[in-house]
Amino acid sequence: MKKTILSLLLTLAAFIVAPAQETSAHLKFKGVPIDGTLAEFVSNMKKVGFTHIVTLDENALLTGDFAGFKECTIVVYSTPQPQEKVHTVAVIFPGHDDWPSLQRDYETLKSMLSEKYGGPAECVETFHRDSYTPRSNSDKLYELKMNECTWVSTYTLPEGDIYLSIASNDLLSTFVILGYIDWKNTEAVKDKAMDDI
Repeated sequence: MKKTILSLLLTLAAFIVAPAQETSAHLKFKGVPIDGTLAEFVSNMKKVGFTHIVTLDENALLTGDFAGFKECTIVVYSTPQPQEKVHTVAVIFPGHDDWPSLQRDYETLKSMLSEKYGGPAECVETFHRDSYTPRSNSDKLYELKMNECTWVSTYTLPEGDIYLSIASNDLLSTFVILGYIDWKNTEAVKDKAMDDI
């Protein structure tokens, strides 16, 4: 009899816990699960203070303040319709044209992420050329623009990855980017690609 009651309680607990796990199975951005259609997610982002700029195909562009930084650009990526699902959110912080400012923003965000999620699962902060290490800040910025350095910290959570990087865009601008990749919906992107092959 005790075994039967215990089995029933365990079964009931599984049914109660399963829906809770299902709703928390997505990585969150600003407290909002990275899930649903692009229009639904953009609507939720507007509710937390972002301004919608434009939607193009499976991507949306927003702007607003994030983590104490003003006028950030938010890019939301989703899978193609008809099974549209948001899978990735990227925050592009205001650009700088000097290495110390980029490194300061990167280190500030890395410290905040590490305080919230623990240390990064992976951290690569290096210049690529073995025979040359840039000494001046202008040389470091040049190496970044030439894609000759990697400055990335990755935080791995059960629901997905968060990555932080110093990046360059075609020699024109340099900035810090923070990406949130939801594993569950990213798998949908991969599955769709596999269907095409």
